Formats: sequence, structure tokens, C-alpha cells
Amino acid sequence: MMRHVVMFRRLAAVERDVARQTALAERMRVLVGEIDFIRDWKVSANVLDRPICWDYLLESSFDDADAVQRYLVHPAHVALIQDLKQYFEWAAVDYVQS
Repeated sequence: MMRHVVMFRRLAAVERDVARQTALAERMRVLVGEIDFIRDWKVSANVLDRPICWDYLLESSFDDADAVQRYLVHPAHVALIQDLKQYFEWAAVDYVQS
């Protein structure tokens, strides 16, 4: 099982837009319904206002590394990324769950 974990935060050069941020987060949450080989999917919002905190965390699982690669190029994911990259930056970690 592969875990794919991503942290998102608003780009420093982008003005905070709560409605836009909420809409993007909802699009992240419903992506699981568009890609049938995702095994587990959870999008959480940060609740503490601390300088080291990121805004959102995506935790997901896939059968294997090949499934993660298929996910990364899936049209639904690619379309979402096009919108996310205008508001968020992110950092990801992919690892084998033991």
C-alpha cells in the first residue's frame, strides 16, 4: 500500500480569499469520487493559527506506486492541479505503508 500525503498553503503573493479557498478544498475532497482506484482519501483543514502550519492536509492511499503515478496524470487530478497552483503551494510525501 502506498500513502500519498500532501500539505497545501496559500501562496505568499496571493491575497487570502476564503470563498475561493473553501471551493478549492471542496474540489479536493470530492476528487475521490472521480478516480475509482483511490483506496483512502481525507482532506483536513488546519485549525490552529501558527506560522509553521500549512492550510490543508491531504492523506490518501493507493495499491502501489503505479497507482500513484496513474493518479498524478489522471485528467481529473490534472484539471484540479491547474486551479490549485494559482492559489496554493504544496509539499508531498509518498511512502510505502508498513
